Amino acid sequence: MSDRNTYCVIMAGGIGSRFWPMSRTAYPKQFLDFLGLGRTLIQQTFDRFLALCPPENILVVTNAQYAPIVKQQLPMLKDDQILLEPSRRNTAPCIAYANHVIAKRDPEARIIVAPSDHLVMKEADFHDTVRLALQQATKHECLVTLGIMPSRPDTGYGYIQFAEEAGTAHPRVKRVRTFTEKPDHDTALRFIESGDFLWNSGIFIWTVKSIRKAFREHLPEMEKAFEAGHDAYGTAGERAFIEGVYADCANISIDYGVMEKAANVFVVTSDFGWSDLGTWGSLYTHLPHDDRGNASVGELVRLYDCARNVVHAHDKRLVVLQGLEDYIVVSTKDALLVVRKHDEQKIKQFVNDATAEWGETYV
Repeated sequence: MSDRNTYCVIMAGGIGSRFWPMSRTAYPKQFLDFLGLGRTLIQQTFDRFLALCPPENILVVTNAQYAPIVKQQLPMLKDDQILLEPSRRNTAPCIAYANHVIAKRDPEARIIVAPSDHLVMKEADFHDTVRLALQQATKHECLVTLGIMPSRPDTGYGYIQFAEEAGTAHPRVKRVRTFTEKPDHDTALRFIESGDFLWNSGIFIWTVKSIRKAFREHLPEMEKAFEAGHDAYGTAGERAFIEGVYADCANISIDYGVMEKAANVFVVTSDFGWSDLGTWGSLYTHLPHDDRGNASVGELVRLYDCARNVVHAHDKRLVVLQGLEDYIVVSTKDALLVVRKHDEQKIKQFVNDATAEWGETYV
């Protein structure tokens, strides 16, 4: 198979509430430039896949409200490359929708599915890893995910346990034994010490035939519902059909709905400078630090007697801080967040409280 048979599906419908107040429901984190590189996270994701497939084979699945932003940030995409979800139903319906659109175009397609808001620091290694996964998925008609070599007992990631067994196409390709969602610290530490666990990157590789077969086996009602729209995909009737399907669609992740249940799942051990950029703390590890460990984005950030902070200032606002250590400081046009780094899990509660008091004004 050539690259012309390879398709990339970028999932871009999330809200990113843990990155409040930068990430808002109306303009979530995938459309922001958190690293100050001049390219937003979704633009970086798109750029990354150009080495793996033609630009016309890249599809973005997003909530309908974000269509104007996607078109603005990725103007090279045609309308039929932007798949609009009428409501949020997690990743299984999102992937099922893309599967059927791609299957109608190319029944022999190979598919790479990835979130729009992840960070990859070593792109050449990423491309090599994905190509290895594509070989495995194509040759063995199996489902493949990328597992990241863990560097710490992080409780914010899911974990994949692999089996050391002979017979796979490459030493880095392992059969998956178990998936575990976000364990507590002691469990995560035990996973790390065992040596047979990887972080779950949420990046998947398969053929359209193998993933549809898995849906038929594990999510048959969902597969049947999307299959009924075969004649509508790529036509003026697609939008109305999808609105009908989503109204009755289960809210379920691809991990829980398919990957944890399927028998033919493999993982490729990976190390390409990955982060899911799920929190301000994870961003801190990927930004340049000054000589006191401060990481900041913003032209007018000035720090005095400060250490190990992450500071993000929006709209060229002057931000002057003195005496802070181990804090997250985020300044936007209508909100200021100051929270201890080790308390960043409380940000979701702050957002919930703000919503209860002021409605959608600040979220």
